[in-house]
Amino acid sequence: MNVGDRVRLLTGTEEGIVTRLLDSELVEVAIDNDFTIPVLRREVVVVAHEEGKTFDRAAPDYGPGQTPGKNANASKKDKSKRPTPGPAKPAQPSLQEALAAAASSGAGMAKPAGSSPAGSGTKQAAAAKGLFLALVHQSPELLGVTLINNTEADVLYTYGEETSARPYRALAADKLGPKASTKPLSFLHLKDFETWPAVVFQLLPTRLNGDAAYELLTKRQAFKASTFYGSQKPAPVIGKDAYLFQLDEKAAAAIAPAKLAEEAPAPAAAPAKPAGVDAAALKAQLSGDAPARPAAVVAAATPAPTGPVVAPPHEVDLHLEALRPDSKEELSNTAILRLQLDAFEDALSRALATNMHEIVFIHGMGNGVLRKEIHRQLSRNKDIKFFEDARKEKFGFGATLVRLK
Repeated sequence: MNVGDRVRLLTGTEEGIVTRLLDSELVEVAIDNDFTIPVLRREVVVVAHEEGKTFDRAAPDYGPGQTPGKNANASKKDKSKRPTPGPAKPAQPSLQEALAAAASSGAGMAKPAGSSPAGSGTKQAAAAKGLFLALVHQSPELLGVTLINNTEADVLYTYGEETSARPYRALAADKLGPKASTKPLSFLHLKDFETWPAVVFQLLPTRLNGDAAYELLTKRQAFKASTFYGSQKPAPVIGKDAYLFQLDEKAAAAIAPAKLAEEAPAPAAAPAKPAGVDAAALKAQLSGDAPARPAAVVAAATPAPTGPVVAPPHEVDLHLEALRPDSKEELSNTAILRLQLDAFEDALSRALATNMHEIVFIHGMGNGVLRKEIHRQLSRNKDIKFFEDARKEKFGFGATLVRLK
């Protein structure tokens, strides 16, 4: 089951579109009137393409790169036999019709640059070169997150989201060809604008048989009302109006061959001569050219002295202000979590090396992400006797007591 699939609820007759995979058990489904509900995966079934033939439903008009029965949605009923009234203004497409035109199973579908919708008499402005994040209307209230590659090179990409509850969640990874766009990678509702996640793209341009390697581009895009609504403009490649954000304002720099050579690993040093008998001295003694005495012994290399391991304090505070009291640097949620986990792993390894019996990690309550990750690592460590919440009268549920073997 993928984002964009049409599904039917097993406990009713409603049908809708999968707009988000919430977790391994839950999906978000948008009904035709833009109303979204969370549904258990086992409570929905993907609507098969063959139903259109059996139940007199119109076959969908598949475009290049679309696959029947997978991420391509057919309209519910065949309207071709109904009498056509006189000329009328074009109606706003429904959610299911909009998603049917947008969703596809391939990683991307190339379209002529600068193309405009059928019947449009206005000429679109020349499309800018580059990589773009486009939020395209699937219905009046629903936007699809789309990556557009308006360059001549292939692009390897990853897509993820950051929220206050979860530092990072990877959602897609694929290769996008030149002059192409992806299917909607996720969906965002305008009514939830204040709680939209920040989107994170990693982009690596590449050319088959090319003569240069490129540096990885990482772009984090958060949305603010003051700039978002002024970003609507014609999008390249897809030929539609969209909320457009360029991801490669600074193009990926080519890595010079000399720099690649500098970053290559140094050749391994010749193995040290093991301690033992000096072969040349022994041969001289056997030939009679040297006085009879014990063969010289080559001294073994003495390892460089290392400082003693210092035991950590009995209570280790993992709050950012305790780890970096003098730092004023603004860090992302992902960087803060990595810093806290590094401090936890260092303190735990030193506690084990110095034969401590127990140690307390103060992680606080927060959203529970740090506590869950610490408990996950402790549960896999064979040197841990057990762990539990520390004294609640002192720390509440914001600390973990670890007993070491």
